[in-house]
Order: sequence, then structure tokens, then C-alpha cells
Amino acid sequence: MDDMTRLLNFARILSDETRQQIMQILCCEEHSVSGLIDELAARGKQLTQPTVSHHLAELRDAGMVKSRREGRHTFYSLNQDEIMICCGQIRANFAPDID
Repeated sequence: MDDMTRLLNFARILSDETRQQIMQILCCEEHSVSGLIDELAARGKQLTQPTVSHHLAELRDAGMVKSRREGRHTFYSLNQDEIMICCGQIRANFAPDID
């Protein structure tokens, strides 16, 4: 994937409030889909399992989350390395003179 495609995917991912909330939840700890549903509900966002799974697939396809299987469950975490790469590319492309 070239740099511009990566940045466009990153911008598309960030343009959705639900995906932003999922990324915030996954920032520092792993969650299963059911754990994410519970966390989102605690934040006042009632979502179904298919909806959360759809958003996770979008995030995974864009490289923003990592997944780990454990038995019948899959656990997700934020791919902080990819986030840093994308933020660095945004800075390099749009604010190159800032140290």
C-alpha cells in the first residue's frame, strides 16, 4: 500500500465516530467483540454484534487493529505502530516545517 492510500484509509477510518470510539477503547487493552459492545454501551452507544464486527473488519483491513485468537474468541487491540506511522506521514505531508 502506498503512502497516500494509507493516509486516505486512515482519514476514512477516523471520519466515523463509532470507529473512533472503538479505537479509544482498544488503545490500551484488548477486548473481544462482546467486551467492546459492553464498553460502547457504558459510553451510551448501543450497537449490535454484527455492527461492531463490521467496524472491526474495517479497522483490521486498514491495519488499525490487531487480532489474536484464543479458543473460540478473538481479541482485538489497537495497532499503535500503524497509528504512529500514519500520524507521522500526515505531519510530513502537511506540516513539514514543524519540529
